Amino acid sequence: MAFAESIDASAGVRPDYLEMLQRVERLHRQLLDVVKDELDRTGITDLTSVQALLIFNIGDTVLTAGELRTRGHYLGSNVSYNLKKLVDLGYIAQERSEDDRRTVQISLTEAGLAVRDRLEHLFARQSEALEPSGGLTEEHMAATNTALTRIERFWTDHIRFRL
Repeated sequence: MAFAESIDASAGVRPDYLEMLQRVERLHRQLLDVVKDELDRTGITDLTSVQALLIFNIGDTVLTAGELRTRGHYLGSNVSYNLKKLVDLGYIAQERSEDDRRTVQISLTEAGLAVRDRLEHLFARQSEALEPSGGLTEEHMAATNTALTRIERFWTDHIRFRL
């Protein structure tokens, strides 16, 4: 049974809202599948798609795990586990901060930078194909980003102010 169908219609839940929830969840899973496909095509078998996206989101910056959680909205234990794995696999380097020895700073190694570059190339190819293959113009993308930003703000306010 689909998520939207599992909700009692008499509860007053807007069908378009339920459809949007399904799409957001499905799109996230599909993004992970797209990343995993790219990893498989290039022979990178030791990374999960979640770990590859963490690498992509770290990029050229040096940051702490806390900053990565804040920027990427990752769950704490999930980030800690994946960062440990990425250090063990040689994709991430970590060192103690000069200012605060309790803080560990992370950055990409050469291997991590290669994965980041591979995903950057993938996303560049896809962004170029959006209009000719997917029929999505820059205006469509801007409107979608505006709507998603408003939903994100709504959900953040819902949690923050216990709406």
